[in-house]
Order: sequence, then C-alpha cells, then structure tokens
Amino acid sequence: MSRNDLNSTSRTNWAALESKSEENIDYSDIPPLTDEFFETAVLRIPPEQAHNLVQLDPEVKQWFQAQGEQYQTLINNVLRQYIETNKAAR
Repeated sequence: MSRNDLNSTSRTNWAALESKSEENIDYSDIPPLTDEFFETAVLRIPPEQAHNLVQLDPEVKQWFQAQGEQYQTLINNVLRQYIETNKAAR
C-alpha cells in the first residue's frame, strides 16, 4: 500500500448506501459459513486486548454476573482486595 492509497478519498456514495434497506442488499457473492470454515477458523485478538483476558470457571463467572451489571468491576475489586490482604504474606 502506498502513501497515495492512504491519502485518497473514498468514492463510496454513503448516502445511497445508507438509503438501502437490508432486503435490497445482495449477499449472493458471500460464501456460506460452513462447519469446515469454523474447523479451520482462528480467533485473533489484538495484542492490546489480549493482556486483559482471564480464564474463569463458568460457575465463578455466573456467580459474579448474578451480582449485577457491574460484575467485571466487582471481579476487579475482589482481586484488588485479595492483593491488598496478601501483600504482607509475601
């Protein structure tokens, strides 16, 4: 990709595109997603997001989710409290 590619203005007619309804969009050139596709698919997580992934047991996640919408903040607070409580032990 050249610098000119990055500086060019899109020639897409956004007004015309936005005026189309879902029924008028032609999806015929998009291949179906088959089981074979998903067997070989690879999940790619951007590096800046990957460091935030934590594997939780399903029942642990369910318990926190049952505590309310802010369950992720609650998990963070519980972990922070654990750290503070156990700092002296190290």
